[in-house]
Amino acid sequence: MNGTSHKLSSRISKFDHVENGNLNDNDNIEGKRWAVLIAGSNGYWNYRHQADVCHAYQILKNGGLEDENIIVFMFDDIAFDFSNPRPGIIINKPDGQDVYQGVPKDYTGEDVNVNNFLAVLLGNKTALTGQGSGKVVDSGPNDRIFIFYTDHGGPGILCMPGSEESLTTDDLISALKKKHEAKSYKSMVIYVEACESGSMFEGLLPRNLNIYAITASNANESSWGTYCPGFFPSPSPEYDTCLGDVFSVSWMEDSDIHDLRHETLQQQYQLVRRRTGFDYGDQGGSQVMQYGSVKIGKDFLFTYMGTNPENDDYYATTSNSNYNQSINLPITSKVVSQRDASLLHFSHKFERAAEGSPEKAEAQKELLGELSHRKHIDESINQIVTILFGHENVSKMLNSNQSAGKPLVDDWNCFKLLVNTYRKHCGSRSRCSLDVQVRALAKVGKSKGDIDENSFVGCYALCYILCYTPQTPPFSCAVKCLAKCIFQPKTPTPLQQTHYYCNLGCATSMCANLSTNQNPGGEKVGSCVDSCSRTCTTKN
Repeated sequence: MNGTSHKLSSRISKFDHVENGNLNDNDNIEGKRWAVLIAGSNGYWNYRHQADVCHAYQILKNGGLEDENIIVFMFDDIAFDFSNPRPGIIINKPDGQDVYQGVPKDYTGEDVNVNNFLAVLLGNKTALTGQGSGKVVDSGPNDRIFIFYTDHGGPGILCMPGSEESLTTDDLISALKKKHEAKSYKSMVIYVEACESGSMFEGLLPRNLNIYAITASNANESSWGTYCPGFFPSPSPEYDTCLGDVFSVSWMEDSDIHDLRHETLQQQYQLVRRRTGFDYGDQGGSQVMQYGSVKIGKDFLFTYMGTNPENDDYYATTSNSNYNQSINLPITSKVVSQRDASLLHFSHKFERAAEGSPEKAEAQKELLGELSHRKHIDESINQIVTILFGHENVSKMLNSNQSAGKPLVDDWNCFKLLVNTYRKHCGSRSRCSLDVQVRALAKVGKSKGDIDENSFVGCYALCYILCYTPQTPPFSCAVKCLAKCIFQPKTPTPLQQTHYYCNLGCATSMCANLSTNQNPGGEKVGSCVDSCSRTCTTKN
């Protein structure tokens, strides 16, 4: 497989009917195929995500899709990274061919962000920002759309490298509904490779949008990297990073070798589900899920991806009970959790470096930095949960799972504010792949009513946590949150207004210094404010 394309039209063309699929239904439909490919990470330790996207591009290009109909989001920082042993070349499996050649650079660097992705999906050129190609999904009512996302994720979010914001479930589902209301597609297929990727659709993707989504994992588990150093099959020794992700390489290596006119989405789902989950037993793997309009699973892959003419008539018959086993795809003997793949990279890099060398010292610094940052994130989240819900509830808040068929949270605006504020102040390296921490923020969003924002203590604690950063003096946040949380009636009487300003002035002078960078001290501040209120009542 290389950058050479086999020219088939991006339009869905006529072909013979094959049993057990929807091929006949699509036979006379005029329409185009569109594809949006997103690698949501950057950094050489995340090599596999951009490799996945490049590989997907080659499949679509060899399937006959035109570049004008394939839109690629990738940071584009690994092909020529100094750590890449083959500059200008990206591979997606050991001894694999170059998948980087010919890939369009539609949106790269900081242009890989939530705003641009949603603008591209909705065909809204005026909403685009940055220096991208300007390509959008300018689709019509008879067109088919394929979306593939690969990167880190967490409960209710998918990461993006080019902004402080992550893509939340609410933003994605809202955009999909808008696309449906605009009648700008016939059907849509979405593949998502990320930890907790099921949470993006669980209980939220309607079945009547003609959208079929497949995720690498359910709402509560990691997805997995593969072709990693030290594993089997392993990349050549000069590679110290994983080359692919299990779910992604499973569907792509299947698509590489088969005539996609004869394989349905449901057949590929079953194959990928087995390879991603059951083939690894206790050593890893995840439960591949399907959501939305599952009837679309009867469509042939050709409808969305085209097919490589070199694979004509090469397929396993659906009547074969051993369909999954008959296609001879490789099985890796070991996989690594997405969130631990970076640790594997830094650890392998450290072990491989020569003793006493500058490379060894630098590798040790990177490894210790990663471990230290993870510890800091754990401690920060524990502190937030302790402040809001009490020490006795920390374990419950961190370890609870999303219920099957239920949305992750009820208040998505609160959740989005918490996650983006947290990522902004903790840094992008906190990566929403740290699922336990993000799940805790989801619990804060879902349990916001338990905080009782109508009480001073609840209002003040939540306000202070969202305000405070290492660069913001505690006193500044304390004053801001006192002004917000010392309540007064909407239409106060002159006496009530006098009492409010007296109380605020007293609290600013006497209570604001009770908050520290480690703890807002909500209850202590609350008691102090009550004392000020009594003093002001006596004066008035």
